[in-house]
Amino acid sequence: MKTLMRSAIIVLSSLLLVTCNNVGFMDFPGVYKISIAQGNIITQDMVDQLRPGMTKRQVVFVMGTPLVRDPYHQDRWDYVYSFQPGGGVRGQERVSVIFVDDQLISFSGDFSPTEDETEETEETEETEETEENN
Repeated sequence: MKTLMRSAIIVLSSLLLVTCNNVGFMDFPGVYKISIAQGNIITQDMVDQLRPGMTKRQVVFVMGTPLVRDPYHQDRWDYVYSFQPGGGVRGQERVSVIFVDDQLISFSGDFSPTEDETEETEETEETEETEENN
């Protein structure tokens, strides 16, 4: 009878431990959940400042040090930012910057330059060219 009782207690306690693991204590009301941010913060303003022909130092000044520098592709930098609000859904943003001869040639990712910025820059460049010609 004692061995049967011991066996029943062991089985019940192991079942209790398994079910406690599946309940998820973080779902109880009143438990504080921290927000987790990782990587480089990327804003639209930062992306709007990127221009073809910028040097690597200028890109670092605007965007910060890249999170990922591939040792096999030195001319590609990846900026990644992930954010998970406490208990919420994780979001991720990324921008890849491509260089040729230490000059920015293109970038791609979750952001694109604002149209107004692009038009203003083209108009300014055209005005500067006509002033130089006169």
